[in-house]
Amino acid sequence: MVFKNHVMKKSILLLSVFVTTFTLTSCKKVWNCECKTTASGTTTTTTVSSDSKLSKKDAEAWCNQGDVSVGGVTVECNLK
Repeated sequence: MVFKNHVMKKSILLLSVFVTTFTLTSCKKVWNCECKTTASGTTTTTTVSSDSKLSKKDAEAWCNQGDVSVGGVTVECNLK
């Protein structure tokens, strides 16, 4: 009986470690970046997809590269 309890405790511990590791691992996927361009009071929206699979952190950095404001034209991008 003691042996069964020991094996069960080890199994539960290993399963917990596996689940925790799996849920904390960053998920890489293809992300969409929605950019709104405003010029002369008119706003247009464009959606661009990443060419490769990225983590969320890398995707946010990639998407934010599109933010710009030059000569009355403003582009603001957000990760979708």
